[in-house]
Amino acid sequence: MVLKIINATEAKPGTNIIIDGDSYTVKRVDISKTGKHGASKCRIEATSIISGQKKIMVAPGHERFEVPMIDKRKGQVLSVGERASVMDLESFETFDIEVPEELKAEIDTNSSVEYWNVEGKKIIKRKI
Repeated sequence: MVLKIINATEAKPGTNIIIDGDSYTVKRVDISKTGKHGASKCRIEATSIISGQKKIMVAPGHERFEVPMIDKRKGQVLSVGERASVMDLESFETFDIEVPEELKAEIDTNSSVEYWNVEGKKIIKRKI
């Protein structure tokens, strides 16, 4: 579900946008103005929220981007293996979720974590 649509010139560092169907966080924006009858161009550097992959693209200033809905929630880890079984602390819903490599040493059973639901994809962001 998309919250709103913004122009490329409105994208600031820290803004989340959808590029090629994936959610990205804008890290840097360079806006260049062209001549008398030209349109401005935006060079956008962004990092994927889910995979961490970096993407650089150039778009006209009037190009429109969708802003994804990111739901930040807290959960409790019920079990840890290849994937973690997490229970949401508000709705008590349980689901399996991938554990990021950098958090595998920290997360164990009964840990509290913050997870994000980004357009239907759930990821663990940090241990609380």
